[in-house]
Amino acid sequence: MAGKSTNAMKQRRSNERIALAHIRQNGKASKADIARMADLTPAGAGLIVDALESAGFINTVGKRFGRRGSPSVLYALNADRLFSIGFKIGRLTLETIMVDFVGRERARQEHDYSWPDPAFVRRAGIEALEKFRQQIEQCRATELSGIGIAVPYFLGGWGGELRFPDDLGSRWAATDLHTLFADDVGLPVYVENDASAAALGELVFGDGACLRDFMHISIDTLVGGGLVQDGKLQTGPHGNGAALGPLPVSPSAISPIPAGGTRLLHRASAFTLLEHLRRHGHPVGRIQDLELETHHELPAVAVWLEDCAEALVEAIVAIASVVDIEAVVLDSVLPGTLNNRLLNLVQTRFARAPLAGIVPPAIIGGSFGARTASVGAAALPLSAFLDESSPVHLTAGKAMSALNRSTSRARPNERA
Repeated sequence: MAGKSTNAMKQRRSNERIALAHIRQNGKASKADIARMADLTPAGAGLIVDALESAGFINTVGKRFGRRGSPSVLYALNADRLFSIGFKIGRLTLETIMVDFVGRERARQEHDYSWPDPAFVRRAGIEALEKFRQQIEQCRATELSGIGIAVPYFLGGWGGELRFPDDLGSRWAATDLHTLFADDVGLPVYVENDASAAALGELVFGDGACLRDFMHISIDTLVGGGLVQDGKLQTGPHGNGAALGPLPVSPSAISPIPAGGTRLLHRASAFTLLEHLRRHGHPVGRIQDLELETHHELPAVAVWLEDCAEALVEAIVAIASVVDIEAVVLDSVLPGTLNNRLLNLVQTRFARAPLAGIVPPAIIGGSFGARTASVGAAALPLSAFLDESSPVHLTAGKAMSALNRSTSRARPNERA
């Protein structure tokens, strides 16, 4: 009997999350929609939906008319029910974001630096976390699902190109990311590679929710990738899957050839754009400064965009030769106008590339731009919370207290 009870509870948890995932993907759904999608009886779907509504995870948002019989009651996620905090520890910026249950940004803080000193990152992160928790306390029915941290696994790597201190990598290797921002926060902490987290953010909160198989390319200080297959983020046995930065590409026509050969990060990264502008007499301190329209029209910017697009097309052809995917989602920290110009160039050049023997994926823009990795970090605890294998029973008691008893599935911090 105990075994039957355990199995029934596991199935109940699974059905709860299937129902929430369906509502999240479609915006709203009826009990009949959920019954058909989850292969439940009408009565079974009704019990699940009623329990989720009672626990505050969903709300009634109207009725659907026009079909035979009584109008169907429609349900949507309650955005205020569950919040999540994400930290993106970047090579040049710390971003902290708080999002609600549907992925809307509720608070944000950013700190720029010349390199990511662990002590500074800790102080700034603790300050942001305290402000966010004070905001949470003002919302009576809101709870935190957890904390996500998106960080390059080789944070001190490529230090020569970025002019980082020689010991930066070893300092981060000695840092426990799980307790970096709070030793007794009482919440699960999830750690993921920043580019993989960006792909998860697109899958959970962005247009990627409509895709089952895609490669997410995020151009940040450097460049990284995240692979989604069959609706799941794939990170590989070492957590470093789809690491596109080191991918060999042909030499650039506009910059010196690095020792050891040209990699994608040498041609498709915000850092290389800033270096290119400095070499041509246009020193720009931060990528955000390129918002100025005067920068958009610089010939040097146009030349870099062409060179970057050419390297990205090489990478996409290589990706499509190895992995069968529906789409490549391209996002970047570039200002919107430049990001769109880059996307258009990649689409045009890819259409002209020799593609014999591969099924060309669609190339589409990402949903979050410069926020992509921080949104992905915030998606980590919510994604774990909604996972069908999660030990948390959504409709049995407080969500946060249950999460406090769950096991964090964070990756080993030594990979940072």
